[in-house]
Amino acid sequence: MSVVGFDVGNDTLVAAAARQRGIDVLLNAESKRESPAAVAFSHNARLIGCHAASASSAHAPFSSVKRLLLGATGRNPDSSLLRDLPRLPFSVSHASGGGAVVHVDHIGRRIALSPTHLLSMLLAYLKQLAEADLGGAPVADCVISVPCYFTQAQRRAYLDAAAVAGLRPLRLMHDLAAAALGYGLYRSDLGGAGGPTCVAFVDVGQCDTQVAVVSFDMSGMKVLSHGFDADLGGRDFDEVLFEHFAEEFRDRYRIDVVRNVKASMRLRAACEKAKKVLSANAEAVVNIECLMEEKDVRGVIRREDFEKLCARLLERVVEPCKRAVEDSGIGLERLHSVELVGSGSRVPAITKVLAGFFRREPSRTLNASECVARGCALQCAMLSPTFRVREYEVQDAIPASIGFNTSDGPVSTLSSDALFRRGLHFPSVKIITLEKNDSFSFDAYYVDANELPPGTSTDIGSFQIGPFQAHTEASKVKVKIRLNLHGLVSVESAVQGHKSRSERSIQRQELPITEYIYGAMSKHELLEAQEQEQQLAYQDKLVEWTKDRKNALESYVYDTRNKLSERYRSFATDSEREQISVNLQQTEDWLYEEGDDETEAVYSSKLEELKKLVDPIENRCKDDEVRAEAMRDLLKCIVDHRNAAKSLSTPERDAVDNECNKAEQWLREGSQLQESLPKNVDPVLWSCEIKRKEEELDTFCRNITRHKGSPARTDGSRGSDYMPTPDRD
Repeated sequence: MSVVGFDVGNDTLVAAAARQRGIDVLLNAESKRESPAAVAFSHNARLIGCHAASASSAHAPFSSVKRLLLGATGRNPDSSLLRDLPRLPFSVSHASGGGAVVHVDHIGRRIALSPTHLLSMLLAYLKQLAEADLGGAPVADCVISVPCYFTQAQRRAYLDAAAVAGLRPLRLMHDLAAAALGYGLYRSDLGGAGGPTCVAFVDVGQCDTQVAVVSFDMSGMKVLSHGFDADLGGRDFDEVLFEHFAEEFRDRYRIDVVRNVKASMRLRAACEKAKKVLSANAEAVVNIECLMEEKDVRGVIRREDFEKLCARLLERVVEPCKRAVEDSGIGLERLHSVELVGSGSRVPAITKVLAGFFRREPSRTLNASECVARGCALQCAMLSPTFRVREYEVQDAIPASIGFNTSDGPVSTLSSDALFRRGLHFPSVKIITLEKNDSFSFDAYYVDANELPPGTSTDIGSFQIGPFQAHTEASKVKVKIRLNLHGLVSVESAVQGHKSRSERSIQRQELPITEYIYGAMSKHELLEAQEQEQQLAYQDKLVEWTKDRKNALESYVYDTRNKLSERYRSFATDSEREQISVNLQQTEDWLYEEGDDETEAVYSSKLEELKKLVDPIENRCKDDEVRAEAMRDLLKCIVDHRNAAKSLSTPERDAVDNECNKAEQWLREGSQLQESLPKNVDPVLWSCEIKRKEEELDTFCRNITRHKGSPARTDGSRGSDYMPTPDRD
């Protein structure tokens, strides 16, 4: 069983696997280390990854799945989706129960897909990628990265998506905790006699910015704090360029790119390239042929102008850094280094701003997605019993305080209302004792909305405990609350305790717990998603089978045409060659016209029809290739048995000689008749008949000589189970 780590970004997907020799980033079918995080649908096929990204504009891929997930689970759609909708090349609607839903046309019907289901498709793609790279070994155990700001509902959406994809996550790991693990596990210069080494990780990703301050020593790593801006990423710097050039082209060329989806996609792609060019050059040129209305456009942007346009964004980059350093409890002077990762590392202005805040130049040596995937794979190896990994403790911290309340008010073991305070390392368990005489509701919530992305609901879920029968006016109920490795909070158990009648012992009773998490999928919805995924997966396989049969038919036409002019030349009559040539041409024309999109059964039927015409010629050709060898084998068998018979009694020797003479005579007459025939007619002496004669002779002679042992066969002789095989082209 292999263990893997997956980084599902907003823009790219990366998988890494733990092997005996270390951690490897896995390659996709195009031999690339990253795959686009996109899903596309044609009328009968589903495309994921590289195939989806290269889909035609008529089948625009569904991307930005993580952003859709933010709007679908636990957030106000108006605050999370409306900002992104203009950027998406597909339509998104609001589901009846809240959140987002996309609609696709597939096999003649309209399908509604939730972001969780789209995420499951990306995870299934990574699962297949890993299994293919690992030689077909099954993949189930995994660790998946998530942003630190993900709410309980969004984390559960990842687990639901993994279940639909057939995966078993051992942990949902924060992006920068995984990056820190990949960074620190093999470093011998972190920690030591001078105490722990503190490193700040800043990830300006495609759609968000995350910061973590991590303490390293020889025994492990400890995340001290998190900071984030869930709505600030590299794409926002691309959007600044997009808006700049869209306005410029509106004034200069009288075209409104914003209102044209295809033109917007092309301009955004050009702006992303321009941003990369500006990372190493003073200016960049945007040059697009026939952008829209058959107009070619050209624009130039200088780096200093770009930085002025991004001034507000650059100010926002510093905010999560300030928060992370403040919450860590250490000063800037105690930071050993700053690691800058993510697409934002390509913008020199970001590096300059961070250098000013941290008072040191950030290092940009890490590839964010690969480092996160490696860290996840390492964590998976640590959690799996399959691998032996050196002891290295990984402690992560929750980024937002979680509290519980009942009808009597907040429940806490601290001076604040938080039961699990921000910065607490997890997993963690709390046991609360309450005095209740009937069933009650135990509600979980985020204590401070300022610790969450803007617009996020503070409600987490409700846990109904009971019903139960109180034996006194107010029985004591012990509630065990767990914050697990996934960062998910749950009421693990509730126990009512009361004294027995003799009052000598305490009787304990487990109480029923009913859980409801706001924004999470119900069991029924999960089953529906699994069923829908099975149907889509079957259709994917059907498309692959159909494609294979079509390719097989196309290859057969091509190969047979070549053989007809070379290998089959002597073995087919003129009429056979003419008939086959006509059928091959008709099949080829059909393939590239009305037969371009047919079913597997139709392609198989066409292939069988051709084989019926070609097989007789193929059989003559193959038999001619192996007949000489079969004849030599029979003659050798005759010689071996004649030699072995010399030591037998006269009657036995005569019987063997007589049978050998008959076989030799049969072979001589058959070969003479065969040599008189042209090669383009069916043989009168088939190689299989010669082999059968050899087996009959061998069996007859062995039955006679069995009391003397088997006749001596030379090393070059073949056993009775040998079947001659034709040479392969």
